[in-house]
Amino acid sequence: MLSHRLQPPRCLSGACTIAFACALSLAGALGPSVAAAPRTKPGSAQTHTVTIEGMRFNPQTLVVRRGDRVMWINKDLFPHTATAASKAFDSRSIAPNTSWTYVARKPGDYDYTCTFHPTMKGKLTVR
Repeated sequence: MLSHRLQPPRCLSGACTIAFACALSLAGALGPSVAAAPRTKPGSAQTHTVTIEGMRFNPQTLVVRRGDRVMWINKDLFPHTATAASKAFDSRSIAPNTSWTYVARKPGDYDYTCTFHPTMKGKLTVR
């Protein structure tokens, strides 16, 4: 019988960078789901993404600045909503493989749920 030795993979152009980025993404997915607004120039709006997948909002907590856009993307096989308890926003039904965008205009903390699946909870903080 032939015996084969396992060799560690060599770093080919960009492969290590991609692997490192994937590892960081996985580590972020396993850790607490909190995302903060990136530092930007005054007056420049950012777009933030909340992924709906596996019956949860990811990130579960998101901090944005006034004027920023928040886009909820539904990657589940059934519809969901992003509905603020304060009625500040309501996406209505977001069909599978579609998205809904909200422009954050008023500072505050906004707890939200999916009206179809009330155990799904998220929080949007607008600064």
